[in-house]
Amino acid sequence: MKRSERRKKKRRGLRLVQFTVISLLIIGIAYWVIQYNHGLSIAGKDATKDEVFDPFEGAEPVFGEINVLLLGGDARGDEKARADTLMIAHYNQTTNDVRLVSIMRDIYVDIPGHGKQKMNSAFAIGGPELVRKTIKENFDIDVHYYAMVDFNGFSKIVDVIAPDGIEVDIPYTMSHGIYMTLHPGKQVLNGEQLLGYVRFRHDRLSDFGRVERQQEVLTKLKDQAISFHTFVNLPKLLGVVEPYIDTNVDNRTLLSIGKGMLLNKNAKMETLRIPVANSFVDKRERVGEVLSIDFEKNKQALKEFLSPAEEDNNSETVEDQP
Repeated sequence: MKRSERRKKKRRGLRLVQFTVISLLIIGIAYWVIQYNHGLSIAGKDATKDEVFDPFEGAEPVFGEINVLLLGGDARGDEKARADTLMIAHYNQTTNDVRLVSIMRDIYVDIPGHGKQKMNSAFAIGGPELVRKTIKENFDIDVHYYAMVDFNGFSKIVDVIAPDGIEVDIPYTMSHGIYMTLHPGKQVLNGEQLLGYVRFRHDRLSDFGRVERQQEVLTKLKDQAISFHTFVNLPKLLGVVEPYIDTNVDNRTLLSIGKGMLLNKNAKMETLRIPVANSFVDKRERVGEVLSIDFEKNKQALKEFLSPAEEDNNSETVEDQP
């Protein structure tokens, strides 16, 4: 074969590669746009984020440990929204470890500038920033970011992440206040049913049972969220999520967390409830029924839970000493 013919053949090969790459890029962009818009259409016109809060002033993360305040909004009718769900998601960028802390809404706390109130009142008074200040004031924990989820979109988000539903074991009939009836036994729930499952208030274990169910569902959703199905449907998921989630987590941090969870996808997500067992009593205060807790005991439990490696190192150091 002549040199000129070889050159022509090489140029044709390069053009074919370029055409293939450009075509795949166009197809990829088109797929992303179509799926994202499909997600927005699933979200619907009722998705709004009109409420304006004070700027969130979380500290910069240190040692690669990130705390994200998770808030589930609960606005019913003309009521002012309260934090129906209040959690701290902890992510360690070194170990890719994910931990989840539920803070019960009826804990009697000092809300900076507003005196003694129930924990969930902080959100109604001053939004995510006042919740951050309240957590710092009472538990000495720095929260770096926040993510607020409108429960109106929870069921739609679940149906994209887990289209075949989530299996749960319902302990007894649940119906009051959730506009549906969930019967006892193991069954697979879709997004709307799962929302009723995690919001049911009239639990035999009071609010403690509801917190357990919320942790159970988020743990199972986390496993579904890092699956291949979710990766393929990521543009649609982002379209569904966008109108219903208000967050200050930047894209770089979000990608870092997502990458870490994929690398550590088989790891179990540890959970903790505050107050811990044997650290509280029920009391009646001017704001109603509250949980009066031992703050020192709970602060210590939080510290040990969020920094287990540090605690292990301290224990080893003590054992080595004469």
